[in-house]
Amino acid sequence: HDNLKITIHQDGQNFTVKESSTFRTKDIEFTLGVSFEYTLADGTELQGSWNLDGAKLVGKFTRKDNSKELLTHREIIGNELVQTYSYDGVDAKRFYKKE
Repeated sequence: HDNLKITIHQDGQNFTVKESSTFRTKDIEFTLGVSFEYTLADGTELQGSWNLDGAKLVGKFTRKDNSKELLTHREIIGNELVQTYSYDGVDAKRFYKKE
């Protein structure tokens, strides 16, 4: 288990996301609708962007190594942040509890 913790800060259209886990700590800064590069903990490189759909953050990214698309969204449901992933026919969800 990686014990991942996420902190999201929004300032208008600009976001800072701090990801802290057993494996690494990384600050990601992005502006809604603006493409940026991101590297997953396993070294996979992505290019894509986040947008807002109501209160939901919706991400659309493309892997640089195989050009396959990764779709993800983050939303608050009850007292949890729920992140949903869809990649290459596989769907997954991850739940984060507020501290």
